[in-house]
Amino acid sequence: MNHVQRNRTFRLPGTEPALLAVTTAALTAGAVAWLLGARDLADLCWALGTVAAVVPAVAWVLAALHRGQAGVDLIAVVALGGTLAVGEYLAGALIALMLATGRTLESVAQRRASRDLRALLEHAPRTARRRTGAEVCTVPSADVVPGDLLVVGPGEVVPVDGRVAGDTAVLDESVLTGEPLAVRRPAGEPVRSGVVNAGGAFEMRATATEQDSTYAGIVRLARQAGAESAPVVRLADRYAAWFLPLSLTAAGLAWLVSGSAVRAVAVLVVATPCPLLLAAPVAVVSGLSRTSRLGVVVRDGGALEALGRARTLLLDKTGTLTEGRPQVLDVVAAPGWQSSQVLRLAASIDQYSPHVLAQAVVDAARERGLRLSAPADVSEEPGRGAAGTLAGRRLTVGRFGSPDGQPGWGRAVDNRALLDGAAVAWLSVDDRPVGAVLLHDPVRPDAPRTLRRLRAAGVGRLVMLTGDRPEPALEVGAVLGLDEVRAGLTPADKVAAVRAERARAVTVMVGDGVNDAPALAAADIGVAMGARGATASSEAADVVLTTDRVDRLADAVAVAVRSRRIAVQSALGGMMMSLAAMAVAAAGLLQPAPGALLQEGIDVVVILNALRALGDGRAARPALRPSTEALIHRFAAEHDDLREVLEAVRSAADRLSADAGPESLAAVAEVHRLLTERLLPHEYAEEHELYPALAPALGSPEATATMSRAHAEIERLARRIATHLALAGTTGQTLAPEQLDDLRACLYGLHTVLRLHFTQEEENYFSLAP
Repeated sequence: MNHVQRNRTFRLPGTEPALLAVTTAALTAGAVAWLLGARDLADLCWALGTVAAVVPAVAWVLAALHRGQAGVDLIAVVALGGTLAVGEYLAGALIALMLATGRTLESVAQRRASRDLRALLEHAPRTARRRTGAEVCTVPSADVVPGDLLVVGPGEVVPVDGRVAGDTAVLDESVLTGEPLAVRRPAGEPVRSGVVNAGGAFEMRATATEQDSTYAGIVRLARQAGAESAPVVRLADRYAAWFLPLSLTAAGLAWLVSGSAVRAVAVLVVATPCPLLLAAPVAVVSGLSRTSRLGVVVRDGGALEALGRARTLLLDKTGTLTEGRPQVLDVVAAPGWQSSQVLRLAASIDQYSPHVLAQAVVDAARERGLRLSAPADVSEEPGRGAAGTLAGRRLTVGRFGSPDGQPGWGRAVDNRALLDGAAVAWLSVDDRPVGAVLLHDPVRPDAPRTLRRLRAAGVGRLVMLTGDRPEPALEVGAVLGLDEVRAGLTPADKVAAVRAERARAVTVMVGDGVNDAPALAAADIGVAMGARGATASSEAADVVLTTDRVDRLADAVAVAVRSRRIAVQSALGGMMMSLAAMAVAAAGLLQPAPGALLQEGIDVVVILNALRALGDGRAARPALRPSTEALIHRFAAEHDDLREVLEAVRSAADRLSADAGPESLAAVAEVHRLLTERLLPHEYAEEHELYPALAPALGSPEATATMSRAHAEIERLARRIATHLALAGTTGQTLAPEQLDDLRACLYGLHTVLRLHFTQEEENYFSLAP
């Protein structure tokens, strides 16, 4: 029986709010009767309130003892029994109210999800199409046996593990790996259950039954991991472990020395751990309220407490550290073609394709203001790409036909795609390649800042766990400064890694897909990027980020650390004051009823301190004026528009490497025009508008000094390029041999500086604006 089931066994829904209502009514009625002079009626009301609290409190204590715990409720039960035994009914009613209030606050915080993994089960295939001779019939997937020949139609889920038996299969494996790019599986290659057919119908030979297949194993892993998750021990119960025996010992000694049971009850009354019953829940609930305003749903107070103690953070790559959506990295044009022309034609064909890469190409063209044409006779071959006729010429976008017929510039594209971990969409006109679009999944702009803040909050180990290939995973890990990168992992591998890390420290796992659900359930705290509807990961998580910003994770950790610190301060401070009051009561200087009122004063102090968790504390990110936010959004949009300039700089440098003729010189002249008319005015505006606006939020103008130095370097390189063009003009519009090396170095250097500069601004400044 797991901890969720155990809690349900000993807790009836609605008990805490009902007890709070009863104790409040009893205390109020008794106070009214006492003011009217009906002392006996007042005592009766207070006694009834005390008795009403004893029954559920005993049940809670028995439940805790059944779990091997003896927490704060035991002291409350002893104090309630003592007040009834010596007739101190007002003190009993006050303790009952505090007990009910604390338990109600805790029940509000305890809304942990049931880890029922509905999305995993809903995605699981129920039927399969089995081919017998020329006949295809639908059978329950549970009836499939190894050796069966199955047909998987477009958009269908592969029902069992198997091998491709006919045409190449084009599969969306994101449900298992998290990677958004389609994968081609030729005949004979293995196919795992749970993946989706992203191409045309194909045949496969089953190699396992449904229960022995990959997807069923994922569901079992998630269930087992959820069942193995240990219950989080309440902060209050940890402190009660020593406060409980100390209180009982003090009360016993007071009774033994004085012979007065009333004196012992007075000690127990002021020892009633209201700071523990109230301060910690108030601070935790305040923290939950604070995180919810930041777009973070924390399922219960225990998760928030654990998040504040986390020391190891495990992260999925795709959709967590990266955008999770392919974007155009670069556009390469064949000699005689322009990159904008290549992108426009490719997007014109791809606008009719549902492929995820095609959508990225179309989005990039529209962002750059390119006008798309309407092709005729559009068709698409799964796994190959789209084709259509435009202006009487046949255009294709997708995979390149044969590496043997690839031109020299095409081989350079393949090399760069390998180095950058990018996918390539080739544009061919009448079967002749004229350009290529490189696509990749970029790192989230807010990821570097997020990881720095997490380290500052006390997270000492950052590890990536991904199903992606090692090359792109290692590149992302190097950019972000992760402590370890583990690539090519299956869901079972991720669970094993989580368990290993969890054995060493409190561990957080962050993911965004169905494939991450078992790992999220296995971690001490599972965090789901839930903004994109990743239901399975959200169901298995303790924390859900409802906005598509990973920096909200750093916000949540900062709130959790602060809330836990305030809870500890309040609890320890309250207990210290209670210990002082216990000493006074043991000396016979404090009776039970005044002791209960004194305890109320202590409660007010600790609650007010605990409520500080509702505030911001030190700002997680610099506060920006609305005008500054508007500037950030403006310059971020300009960065998108200026990607074309970066591509032109790189293309001109490549042309010079291949040929130093007039066409290459014209490309350099075009770069100079783009720099003069578009890029340099943008950099000037940043220097004189954006940076001064950011200085107050960042602390001083020195915070942007490094970026200002980059502006100076960009301007220097632009002047150097202009000088080379002027020298070429004096020699009949040709480049002298001694100019080539320096001009190439200027162009490549400018491209590198611009890419780094843009990335730094996007990570350090643009990520500040919501």
